[in-house]
This record gives sequence, structure tokens and C-alpha cells, in this order.
Amino acid sequence: MDIKELYAYYQKHPVITTDSRSCPDDSIFIALKGETFDGNRFAAQALEQGCSLAVVDDRRVYEQYVAGGGDSDRMLLVANSLQTYKDLAREHRRRFDIPVVGITGTNGKTTTKELVHAVLKMKYNVMATQGNFNNDVGVPKTLFRLGDEHDIAVVEMGASHPGDIKTLAETAEPTCGLITNVGKAHLLGFGSFEGVIRTKGELYDFLSSRGDGLIFINVANEHLMGIKPEGVAVETYAAGCPSQAPRVEGELVACDPMLRLRWRDNASADARWREVKTNLIGSYNIDNVLAAVTVGLHFNVEPDLIVAAIEGYVPSNNRSQLTTTEHNHLIVDAYNANPTSMKAAIDNFKLMQVSPKMAILGEMRELGDSSQAEHRALVQQLADSGFDQVWLVGSEFASIECPYRKFADVEEVKSAIAREEPRGYHILIKGSNGTRLFQLPELL
Repeated sequence: MDIKELYAYYQKHPVITTDSRSCPDDSIFIALKGETFDGNRFAAQALEQGCSLAVVDDRRVYEQYVAGGGDSDRMLLVANSLQTYKDLAREHRRRFDIPVVGITGTNGKTTTKELVHAVLKMKYNVMATQGNFNNDVGVPKTLFRLGDEHDIAVVEMGASHPGDIKTLAETAEPTCGLITNVGKAHLLGFGSFEGVIRTKGELYDFLSSRGDGLIFINVANEHLMGIKPEGVAVETYAAGCPSQAPRVEGELVACDPMLRLRWRDNASADARWREVKTNLIGSYNIDNVLAAVTVGLHFNVEPDLIVAAIEGYVPSNNRSQLTTTEHNHLIVDAYNANPTSMKAAIDNFKLMQVSPKMAILGEMRELGDSSQAEHRALVQQLADSGFDQVWLVGSEFASIECPYRKFADVEEVKSAIAREEPRGYHILIKGSNGTRLFQLPELL
């Protein structure tokens, strides 16, 4: 059974599961493998629970099933189940002749995806990545949600190793796309900052190879401009950089603490400034907003609708959230952290005209050989912050001499909060997801 035959089968049985605990009747089970699990072991069980077909890549599992009297037509042996999953998703995506917007970047890709979705749905029926399903399992899962009712798709793509974006772009086949930025993250997997740049640039390479691809690009970002392929169509934006003559020009109005900005469309006869009052924390989000504005204008969303969409967007999932509790004001950005995003968050917190200030900062994971140097740089950045209290969480801070309080893990932080009951603070909470600082807001 080649991929087209498998897709024809899928059209008759249009539900796919990769979880043997959830096997809807007549669905297709695809046995994926990870570091701690092997779906092949549960293929026969999935068939017993109601799946019509199981796709496996372990020959022993297939042979044992057939030898035990199983129907060979109900178990398909392939070379690589994950690749088959991606190929099948690409086959499904090709059924739809609609724009597909691909979004990647070191920081801000999920926020930008959400903003683009909010803007486009003012005019279109949009299918967008849910949550952070942006890897080689999540992107196919997203594509299988495409239906005849959709006018446009927005697909987020994440990466932690060279080649990841190339693979995801070849699966989703975006017609246009953007890179939010490039920064120091997942250095353990990429090997270097240059490796990050090259990997993110794989989206540009794919769009250029299409011939009819389009790139939305921040012309003020020298790293992105440095990897832009020649000859590819572009739509441009930038904040505070009129000399670059972007189509969409933006300016910071205030960040007290919510971001306010204004923008104008220099390609329009009506190039007046339009102010936007967002629900986003951090001046660094201005680029994410301008990217969404640019995508919206390209797809002919009315400027007033763009403003309404952005002003109506409220972030979630521990990303740049401002929460006022009975005791404190919390800026929660505990989903992830890397040197670039951490610096931006601290710089923004320094600019906020509030007092007293407290920062609870978790260690930054997956930095490889650069980890200690990057954590020292973070501590040095804090030296002139003026924060009233700084709590550092995680083993990476243990050997760094500094005047700040250190905690081995989030459990120690919880105990300190219970004892000391901080009150009346504006508190920045940021760290890699693995430090589990997202458990703290309910205690503060």
C-alpha cells in the first residue's frame, strides 16, 4: 500500500489516533515511538479496541500478529511509522488549495500565531495550530484538522535540531510564512547560534523553492535579512525603522505595563497612524503585533478589523500574562526561557514604573556548553536592575557568586513563599518549563 492508497483508505476512515488508550471505532492507529514508549507494542490492542487499521514499523510485531491468526489486511508494516504519519498528513494537506501560513522563530512564535489567527478570523474561516502542537507529531495532527470549510491555515513550526524546520515545511507545504526572530535557544541541539539561524532559515528556503512563495519579514532584524533568499516575494514590517521603508511601520507608544503601539500601512492611500491597546506585556511584543498586522493586510483584512482583533486578544498558557491576585501583581512568562527571551523580559520589567519589584527566575535549559556562561550573563544583567528581591531557581545558578537568593527547585520556592508570604509586589515569574514555575502563581 503506497501513500496514495493509504490516503484513499483514510478518506473512508477519516480518524487517526496515535494513542492506544483512545481508539474510536473504525479509526487508523499509527504506532509512533519515543524515548520512553513504543506504540508498536500496543498495535494489536488498538485493533481489538476498534481501530480498523494499525500502521507499525516493527516487523516482529507484524509477524507475531499474523502468526497468531490476525488479519494481515488490518496491520500495515512500513519502514517508518512517523514518516508515514507525516506523508499521510501532507497528502491530506494537498487536497486543499488554500493559503497556508507557516510561522517559526526562537521567541514569540506561539503569540504571533495566535495574533495572526485572531486577525485572519475576522474575515475568514481559519484552521490554526492549537496550543503548541508544533513538532513532527503536532504539525501532522494539525494538518489532519483541515476541512472543506477552511479558507486559510496557520501552522506553527518548532525546532530543536538542524533540519527540523525543513522537515516540517515539507510536510505542511506553506505558501507563505514568517520567522519571528532568531535567538539563543536549544543550543544543545543546534550546536551554536549560527545553527539556530540556519535551521529557522529553512522556512525561507522552502518558500523560495516554491517559486510562488511569500515571506513576511522584519526588515529591522539583521539576522533575518541576512538569510533572506534572493528573488523571493516579500511583505515587510518594522518598528521604529522608517529608513528601511517597510510596508507596515510601527512605533511604541507605551508599555505601562500593557503594550500600546501605533502602526500605519505605507502601501495604502490611507497611511494614517492607528493606535492599538493590547493585552500583552512587554515592548518586545511589538514585532509580533506588526507581523500579524502585515499578514492581515496582505489578505485584505480591513485595518479597523485588524485593530479590533489585536485589542481583543488575551494571552494564555503562561505567556506574558498579567495577573492581579489578592496580594500581588504577577507577570507570568513561565512557559519557556532562553537567553534572548530572558533578557527581553528583564529589560521590560526594569522599564515598568512600579514598586516594589520581585523577580523569580528559573534556569534556562538545553543550552549545552554555553549554559554556565549564559547564566552568568543573566546574573550580570540583574546587577543594575534595581529589583527589590531576586530569587534564582535551579542548579545552573548554584556555582555563580551573586547577592541573590538561590533555590534548588520550585519546591524550595514554594516553602519560602509559605513562610514569608510576599505581599504588595509586582513579580516577574520566568523560567524554562522544566523548572515548573507555573506552579507559583496560585501561591502568590
